[in-house]
Amino acid sequence: MADLTSARVDSWAWAVRLFKTRSAATAACRAGHVKVNGDRSKAAQTVETGDEVRIRVDGFDKIVVVSRLVVKRVGATVAVECFTDLTPPPPPRETVALVATRDRGAGRPTKRERRELDDLRGR
Repeated sequence: MADLTSARVDSWAWAVRLFKTRSAATAACRAGHVKVNGDRSKAAQTVETGDEVRIRVDGFDKIVVVSRLVVKRVGATVAVECFTDLTPPPPPRETVALVATRDRGAGRPTKRERRELDDLRGR
C-alpha cells in the first residue's frame, strides 16, 4: 500500500477512533469543535503527519499530534500508534463548578428559589 501524504481531517479522526462515527466527526468539524494547527477546520481539510489536532469533547480539549495517516478505520491497538496524545490531565472534580439542578417534577422555581439560583450563578 502506498504511503499517504494527506487525509481528510474527519476521515482521519474517525479512522483513529476519536469519534464513534464518520458523521459525528463531520458534524464536529461543521460545528467548529475541531481545529488543525490552531485554525477551525472544515471536514474536508487535509491533515499531514506532524499536524496538531484539537477536538472539543465535553467542554475539554483533546490535543493530539498526527504521527501516521490512515483513512480506513483501524483497530484500537493500531489507532493508538497513529497519534501522540498531548491532552493535559482533567482538573480534579473539586475544582470543576457544580451545575445547579432541580429534581424532576419539582415544577417551576419560586421567586425566592430563582433569586437564590441567580446568586449562586453570580448573576
